[in-house]
Amino acid sequence: MNTNKRQEGFSLIELLIVVAIIGIIAAIAIPNLLASKRAANEGSAIASVRTITSAEATYQATTGAGAYGSLANLNGAGLVDSALSGSAVTPKSGYKFVATPDALTPNAQYLATAATSVATGLAATGTRNFASDATGVIYWDVASTTAMTTASGNVIGN
Repeated sequence: MNTNKRQEGFSLIELLIVVAIIGIIAAIAIPNLLASKRAANEGSAIASVRTITSAEATYQATTGAGAYGSLANLNGAGLVDSALSGSAVTPKSGYKFVATPDALTPNAQYLATAATSVATGLAATGTRNFASDATGVIYWDVASTTAMTTASGNVIGN
């Protein structure tokens, strides 16, 4: 009778090595994944600010009778979707958007802003805030959860 048993499978050392390798790969990949997500959120925010800028020009020339409108006005006129106009309550791609016509001279100016909903830490949704006005130029500033108060500073692309 043969008393040798054939044993199959992995040893504990082999399993620990595999787990260590997976941990190293995850330590490299996760920060890059988070950075990619922040960059995608910023790209979406820039595109949304451009959409608001175009919608403001259309609104002023048509429905607004020469005046700029809020996001609610733009949504009511069918120029922006409800995800963008409701983003102050439910962020869109990690950003909160606001469009405010100038109360003193509504026919001359407005300010459209995009502020990150989470500005710091691993859960940060972006590293920059954005703003635009009637000039159509999009500016950026360092991320914070409060919106930019003016469209000035660093121009996108510079």
